[in-house]
Formats: sequence, structure tokens, C-alpha cells
Amino acid sequence: MDDSILVKKCIDGNQKAQRELFEKFAPKMLGVCLRYANSREEAEDVLQDSFVKIFSKLNLYKGGSLEGWIRRIMINTSLDQIRKEKKFVNDVAIDVVDYKMEHNSYILESMHANDLLKLINEMPQGYRTVFNMFAIEGFSHKEIADQLGVTENTSKSQYSRAKAFLQTKMKELGIER
Repeated sequence: MDDSILVKKCIDGNQKAQRELFEKFAPKMLGVCLRYANSREEAEDVLQDSFVKIFSKLNLYKGGSLEGWIRRIMINTSLDQIRKEKKFVNDVAIDVVDYKMEHNSYILESMHANDLLKLINEMPQGYRTVFNMFAIEGFSHKEIADQLGVTENTSKSQYSRAKAFLQTKMKELGIER
């Protein structure tokens, strides 16, 4: 079924269409939630909360990429969960962690997606959140700072720490350039 027709039927309260929308997007969006959550259970909770928001705000969807609109809600709900838990690390100057970074970056493309996801999930919450938003979702450090209520330097620092964390883990696994 075409997304626009599916959305209209969902807005009209058609439960079959609502189930279809959920089944169409839930598997991929669970992957988004898993990148931000501390556990599968937490990711599933965020997924459910997100779909509640989606169905209650579907009348605000103005067209364009339905998947992109749903993804944005998933990310925002994940960030809301992180804010509630208040696990974000305080501001740290970027130059404090620069010395840990090597100039040669590792080839992440050679890893299987599941292996990379496991490494990302081992990161502390602050590192993981910024890494996901910057490296995977494409947010700028300014946008990340605005979304998380931190400074741009904190975002940059967390991203640098995330990369250093990944490099260390990959070195331990023998995945080096």
C-alpha cells in the first residue's frame, strides 16, 4: 500500500492500516532505537513510545519521506529517554582527548554491521549518543548541542572519545589499518 494511502487510513482509525504501518517500519526503527538505548528492552520501550507519538501526531505529517519523519520521532524519543536518565557526561575540553586520537582512521566498512553495533553499544551513553547523531544520522555538532542541551565542545569531545573508544576496541580485536 502506498504510504500516503496508509497514512490516511491510519488517521481514519483503520486498525489494519495501523498494524501495517507498524510492521512496515518497526524492524528498521528498532535498529535506530538500539543504537541509542542501553538494552534491547529499553529500545523496545522507546520504539513503543515512539509509535504512540507517531499515531497521535500522524495528522501533522505533511508528506515527503514517511520513513524520515518516523526516524526523526524515533531519534527524538530516544534522546528524551536519555535526558530523563541524565547520563550525559559533563563538558570536557576537546583538547583533553585529542592526544588519544590517531591520525589514521580505521576502516569501519570492513566490519559487519552487527559487529559494529555491538561495539557502539559498549560505549558509554554520552559517547554513543553523539556518535550516532553525528556519524550515523548526520547531525552537526551545533544541532547535537541544541538537541542535548550541551555545548558544541561537549559534542565534539564526546565524538572524539567515541572514536578513540572504537579504535581501542578494534585494536583489541585485531582490526587495524
